[in-house]
Amino acid sequence: MNAFSRRGACPALSAPMQTGDGLLVRLNPVAGGLAPKSLIALCESALCHGNGIMEVTTRGSLQIRGLTAESARLLAAEVDALGIAVRTGVPVEIGPLAGIDPQEIADPHPLAERVRVAIEEAGLTARLGPKVSVVVDGGGQLVMDAVTADVRLAAVQATAGVRWSVSVAGDVRRAKPLATVDEDSARDITAAALRMVAEKGREAHTRDLTERQLASLAGWHSFAPPSVLPDISPSRGEIALSPLVSPISNAESDEPATKLPISPLRGEMSGRTEGGAVERHRSPIGLFDLANGHALGIGLPFGSMPAEKLIDIATQASGLGAPEIRLAPSRALLFLGLSATSCPALQASATTLGFVTAASDPRTRIAACPGTPACASGRIATRAIAETIAGESADLLDASLTLHISGCAKGCAHPGPAALTLVGDENGAGLVVDGTANALPAGYRPGYDAARGVGGVLAAMRAQRHPGETVAACLTRLGTAGIAELYRRN
Repeated sequence: MNAFSRRGACPALSAPMQTGDGLLVRLNPVAGGLAPKSLIALCESALCHGNGIMEVTTRGSLQIRGLTAESARLLAAEVDALGIAVRTGVPVEIGPLAGIDPQEIADPHPLAERVRVAIEEAGLTARLGPKVSVVVDGGGQLVMDAVTADVRLAAVQATAGVRWSVSVAGDVRRAKPLATVDEDSARDITAAALRMVAEKGREAHTRDLTERQLASLAGWHSFAPPSVLPDISPSRGEIALSPLVSPISNAESDEPATKLPISPLRGEMSGRTEGGAVERHRSPIGLFDLANGHALGIGLPFGSMPAEKLIDIATQASGLGAPEIRLAPSRALLFLGLSATSCPALQASATTLGFVTAASDPRTRIAACPGTPACASGRIATRAIAETIAGESADLLDASLTLHISGCAKGCAHPGPAALTLVGDENGAGLVVDGTANALPAGYRPGYDAARGVGGVLAAMRAQRHPGETVAACLTRLGTAGIAELYRRN
């Protein structure tokens, strides 16, 4: 076992990653969820072998923290003894309600399995980096729009039946649309795209593919659903000739087409799902109607909870008849198979235990790592700061604002840029505006007083925001220098 895998790798059960509070492992059950008794057993293992902190990530993975090299081996043995099959290889992710949602366009399980087999048969697993992933989204109540992926396959209802929209490099808003095809072609394009990525090295992603390669992929058996053809922009949505380059062989001896087969600007096809203007993302927190019973989604505040509280809620869910608990993106758990009368009881218990039970909870707008005292790398008490800000400035934590509170410059909780990032270092609590945790802070104040500084910035925005203006737009108008001054002064 590699007990100290490099930073940025995926800390699988067989390859824990070193963090400031010991080793960390990440589990992705093949079945997508766990029986309540299995989750309880995992929590007991976390208490025995780790520090008892359990996490659900933004992509819906379960993390166990505070392990040692020896205890990680013991944990792996216990997971095996429990019969919990965990995912290995290139992640091919599906929605948390896949196969049981009466509103989904198509069950993504069959295509996801075909993609996994194609990746293995092509020998790509060892050649691709640990962060390369595929999303297969069947639609429905909980879509995968907010999850980034190298290849996205989204079900589209067409006159001829279900087709799959293929896009690459990003979440649903940022991904580049390639084509809408049948299931066979969707699998082939995915395998071809990943083969192209593998040829560029283990650090590569589909964002590194050339326009020529993208055109080659886009021309592979492309199909425009008749149901959306009337909405194609007449100036930019023309159907072009397919390129002559096969994405399977990646041969580049002939000239590709000058544009992708379907290339309207984002939002120009009202029926598109591969990056159109319609935002379909719904929080996994709340009540969902299923083909058989109901599901209740609850969130972990800042993605983390003590194992004892997870044991408590899982025990109550089992007593109420829930046969399965699924992990969901956006740091949530879905309790399946509940009756309409048992959902309120479980929700009330979750609220008492400190879980997030409302999608409007301001804690869902803040990304915060464990920080001090849990993590030795942390310089500030991130979770305490986050709780204070959420309690005092809930009205300003809207969907337009990304607030990241990081104990150190590694930025584990939110690797990408955020509108505001509070980061701990040797100088105290630095505030980064529109950047990542490793960027140069625009201003500092003592770590113990950081929440008051951010609160001062948000209070000023409350007073200066124009009617109808989002918090993010107000931040942009105030500018980095103005925000830094507010942070230092208040």
